[in-house]
Amino acid sequence: MEEKIRQVAQWILHSRRIVIFCGAGLSTESGIPDFRSPGGVWDRYNPEDFYFQNFISSEASREKYWQMATEMYESIKGAKPNQAHLAIAELERLGKLDCVITQNIDGLHHKAGNSPEKIIELHGTALFVTCLNCHKRYDRDEIQERIQKGIKVPYCDDCGGPLKPATISFGQSMPEKETQEAYQRSSSSDLFIVIGSSLVVQPAASMPLVAKRNGAKLVIINRDPTPYDHLADLVINDLAGKTMAGILEIVRSELA
Repeated sequence: MEEKIRQVAQWILHSRRIVIFCGAGLSTESGIPDFRSPGGVWDRYNPEDFYFQNFISSEASREKYWQMATEMYESIKGAKPNQAHLAIAELERLGKLDCVITQNIDGLHHKAGNSPEKIIELHGTALFVTCLNCHKRYDRDEIQERIQKGIKVPYCDDCGGPLKPATISFGQSMPEKETQEAYQRSSSSDLFIVIGSSLVVQPAASMPLVAKRNGAKLVIINRDPTPYDHLADLVINDLAGKTMAGILEIVRSELA
């Protein structure tokens, strides 16, 4: 394991365009449940009830959605960045990060200190709410206060349109700008590091493949095996925080 950590550190030191791709395994180490795992949100709710079209067309669906979204947000708002988030932010400060592409909606890369322009949030963010009509943006805590006061479905102050967390729901189109940029950054990377992703949710999971096909070295750091392990130049099946802290320690010492 130590030899693998040393090898990743060396690749970081000698790469010019490093892209880090993050999934739910990174968030779980900050205490945020993986909603797909046993005991997660999808054990208590049926995902099919939360398709975007249902949200658009039914007040009852919007009410159920906000009940679920409020439950999810409770686990997100108090979460703190873990060692892996902090290591990724430090790589930016050391000039060794092109961008971080994340499937997570928890905003922990922002909290860790990464620059907003270095963060590509493929599935949106739970920290804001948007009006589906006029696109006015609200701070999530402001809307949570309304929910706590008994409002079951919040609406826009300006146009009366339905409000929805700024996350991507089932059946909702991926954000075009972010998706396009993520593919472009992946294809031009020379080192692509996957951290905490099972690499099964498409289209995001195809980005390591894009990077590899365009000549990048592929590293996968994940607790469990992924479908792309056989394509990777190096696989580490271990916790993200401990692994990234070990890698960063070597990178720092070499750059000192």
